[in-house]
Amino acid sequence: MDMQSLYLLVPLAPLLGAIAAGLFGKVLGRTWSHRITIMLVAVSFFASLAIFRDVMAGHLFNGTVYKWLASDVTSFEVGFLIDRLTVMMMLVVTFVSLMVHIYTIGYMEEDPGYQRFFSYISLFTFSMLMLVMANNFMQLFFGWEAVGLVSYLLIGFWYTRPTAIYANLKAFLVNRVGDFGFLLGIGLVLMVFGTLDYQSVFANAHNYVNDMAPIPGMSVGLLTAICILLFIGAMGKSAQFPLHVWLPDSMEGPTPISALIHAATMVTAGIFMVARMSPLFELSDTALSFVMVIGAITALFMGFLGIIQNDIKRVVAYSTLSQLGYMTVALGASAYSVAVFHLMTHAFFKALLFLAAGSVIIAMHHDQDIRNMGGLRKYMPITWITSLIGSLALIGTPFFSGFYSKDSIIEAVEHSNLAGSGFAYVAVVLGVFVTAFYSFRMYFLVFHGEERFGKDHHDHQGDHADEEASHDHHHGLAPGQKPHETSWVVTLPLVLLAIPSVIIGFVAIEPMLFGDYFLDAIHVSHSHPAMEELREEFHGPVAMVLHALTDLPFWLALAGAGCAWFFYMKRPDIPAAIQKRFSAIYTLLDQKYYFDRFNDWFFAGGARGTSRLLWKFGDVKLIDGFFVNGSAKVVGMFSGVLRGFQTGYVYHYAFWMIIGVSALLTVRTWFE
Repeated sequence: MDMQSLYLLVPLAPLLGAIAAGLFGKVLGRTWSHRITIMLVAVSFFASLAIFRDVMAGHLFNGTVYKWLASDVTSFEVGFLIDRLTVMMMLVVTFVSLMVHIYTIGYMEEDPGYQRFFSYISLFTFSMLMLVMANNFMQLFFGWEAVGLVSYLLIGFWYTRPTAIYANLKAFLVNRVGDFGFLLGIGLVLMVFGTLDYQSVFANAHNYVNDMAPIPGMSVGLLTAICILLFIGAMGKSAQFPLHVWLPDSMEGPTPISALIHAATMVTAGIFMVARMSPLFELSDTALSFVMVIGAITALFMGFLGIIQNDIKRVVAYSTLSQLGYMTVALGASAYSVAVFHLMTHAFFKALLFLAAGSVIIAMHHDQDIRNMGGLRKYMPITWITSLIGSLALIGTPFFSGFYSKDSIIEAVEHSNLAGSGFAYVAVVLGVFVTAFYSFRMYFLVFHGEERFGKDHHDHQGDHADEEASHDHHHGLAPGQKPHETSWVVTLPLVLLAIPSVIIGFVAIEPMLFGDYFLDAIHVSHSHPAMEELREEFHGPVAMVLHALTDLPFWLALAGAGCAWFFYMKRPDIPAAIQKRFSAIYTLLDQKYYFDRFNDWFFAGGARGTSRLLWKFGDVKLIDGFFVNGSAKVVGMFSGVLRGFQTGYVYHYAFWMIIGVSALLTVRTWFE
């Protein structure tokens, strides 16, 4: 098989699996549906491995596969750009997707929509692969919208639940806001460059550095406008402030898609896109500062929300929001390779944490409240140890994968010379403590301490309405019932994801950040020195650990984990006292900074109010009342007047004829 056929095989194999399970699932049955989809995703993964070996041998590819439409102005094509950035994303997407497919056998075992779910996750894999393999903006937009559509189907998979329907509609609408900016950015690229091909756009971008954007009433650089519009799309897809509100609610979908959407695929699409567009972003310091500040706000303030969550999946979801903020900060600091490196490490340990949370949920008979757990370590040893590995990687424990990527982000921001870098540095450093605190709060409440399951739990205070609504389908363990470790199809993916969560950072940091791995894929201007500074300070992964032991972030992570242990294992009365003492702050966090309420009042309420105004005034009074009914009334009044003259007497008609002739003669006399 030649390489171009292998390139086609990677996205088309999951698509074939999606078609088989989706259209012929009833004929194939449950067993063959999962066998076919898993086998085809495995084919995609091993084909990606073969492509990786070929790319590492120096064989890159950038070409058209199919010309879809051509005009005098431009052409729209399906094409692949296979370089080291692409192939890294291909490996991450296909590997995590394969783990999720295997895991789904156990998690969705009793669900009536079994075949449909396998079809959706395979279709999602195809969409994400088309996105990352694109060599032009048209195909990028196709993959971008396709992952959004399939995520809508997956979040609302249990479509009989009102909360799931609300969540997927919310995700869909918020992403449309970001995608509108994204589409405007692509349109501006086409208008200015006359092409949607990456290579052509990047090669000519420097010619437009001093041009102004054709935006009436605004003085904005052309490339700044393009970059910010493209990043608005990333704000929606990668859940950056203020378009972050959809991601926590998306936990209404089954747990496997939480790992697929929120770990390695959909939410990282925006990070990948900005890294791919580095030749454009490097020409606009304003756009980079905008990216950095948005990422810093997301990293810190979304982390605060994770502290007060009691739903095990929502804790991990807010962790995802915060970590996406870290990646975005790295992009703004021109440390694109660091952002992509954290994307990769995060994919493994966050998928691990989501799937481990799902294992706990299965064992707890679908009770997701961490206050109803405790002491699960002795009942679920594999889930416990893999969760611990994921948590250690997440908080940046030395030698774990998350340490190398997160510490590199903090160092890169410290060396950045762009506006906003000071605020971003403070945010990411404080975020280290916050991340460690909420991660180990969840870990200790779930796996250690008193066994709180199998009891009556109606005395929890402070539950917000949407959390209660999301739990209306949970059951929990019966009194006296004990949890047990889940089946091998659930625990095997946990073990396989735990391995890279430990070692991938140590192995990959030198070639990916300080070698020439991304040499042809990512461009960094000499005026942005962050990566050069990092390269000079780096003396190997072990030396990096030794250096970090004296730095503030390490001690903040240690302090966060220690505080979580003390508060929730030794003195659980302290969190309750803090909550009572600072009730206003707790309420602010519990209400998620009132973003949902504001959106419901301003946008949803404004839309309803506008619709009501258009209905009552525009439709009822103006159209029906004035134009339709008003014209009928005028005709009726005029007819009533004329009816009075239709008496039937000849002398009346003769009289009006004389009046008419007199009027005509008078008018004629005036004009003469």
